[in-house]
Amino acid sequence: MTSLPITGKTQLLGVIGYPIAHSLSPVMHNQAIAALGVDAVYVAFPIAPANLSVALAGLATVGTIGLSVTIPHKQAVIPLLAEISDQARAVGAVNTLWQTDRGWAGTNTDVDGFMAPLLALRSSWQGSTMVVLGSGGAARATITSARLLGCDRVVVIGRDSAKLAALQRDFSPPNPLAIALEVSGWDDCDRWLSQADLLVNATPVGMPPRADELPLSITQLALLPARAIAYDLIYTPRPTRFLQAAADRGLQAIDGLEMLVQQGAVALTRWLDRPAPTDIMRAALDQFLQQH
Repeated sequence: MTSLPITGKTQLLGVIGYPIAHSLSPVMHNQAIAALGVDAVYVAFPIAPANLSVALAGLATVGTIGLSVTIPHKQAVIPLLAEISDQARAVGAVNTLWQTDRGWAGTNTDVDGFMAPLLALRSSWQGSTMVVLGSGGAARATITSARLLGCDRVVVIGRDSAKLAALQRDFSPPNPLAIALEVSGWDDCDRWLSQADLLVNATPVGMPPRADELPLSITQLALLPARAIAYDLIYTPRPTRFLQAAADRGLQAIDGLEMLVQQGAVALTRWLDRPAPTDIMRAALDQFLQQH
C-alpha cells in the first residue's frame, strides 16, 4: 500500500497537542488515507498552550481541512470555535475539528472510542461504578460514556478543586447526559477504589515523558476488587506501568489503542466523507508497535 506523492494539491490534516511527539495518530491516519487513495497527509503539530489561538488561525489560513485535538487543548480550544456539536457541548471538551465557512467547528469522538472496547465485553454496564483518575477533557468524555453505557455512578478523582466543581456542575441537570457524580481529592481516593468496577486513568501520568510513573501506588491498586477492570486511555508504551501493575494483580486490563482507532475512524469519516478503514488503522498501529 503506497501513499500518493505529496504535491501542491495535497490536503492537510493533523493533530495538535503538547507534547505530541509520542502520538501514533499519524501512523494510523496516513495508512488509512493511502488505503482510500486520497491525496492528503496527516501531520503532528506541537502547539504550546500559549500559541493555540494563533496556531489555529495559521492552520486555517493554509487550508488545513481537519485536526485532532489532544492534551492539553481539548477544553481550551472551545472558545476559539465557530461551531460545536451537541455531543461536544454535553462533554465540555473537543477532540476533532473541521473547517466551515465561518471557521473551525468541533465535536468529541472520544466518547465513541472509549465505549467501543467496553461494549465488546458487555452490552450494558448497569449497576457499575466507574472511578476516573483526572479531571480534564479526557475525563469528561469518560463521564459521558458512563452515562451512555448505563453506569449507576461515577467518581472523579483529581487535584484541581475548581475543575472538580465544574464537573459536578456541568454533569448535573439540565445536561441531557447528567449522571450521579461524586468528586474526590487524591488524599481521599482510597475509599473509592474498593468500590470500583472500572478504574480509568484519564491523566497523562504514564505517557512519555512520564512513562515510568504510575497514577496510583501499588498499595492503592491492591485496594481494587478482583472484578475491577483497569482502563488506561494512554496507548504507548504498551503496556503502561499502570496496566502492567493491574495485570500483575490478575485484573483485566484495557489500553487506549482501540479507543484511538475508533475515535480516529469517526473523525476520518467526517473529514473525508467516506467510511474509514478501521481494520487497516488497527493493523497499522499493531505493526508499528511491534517494530518499535
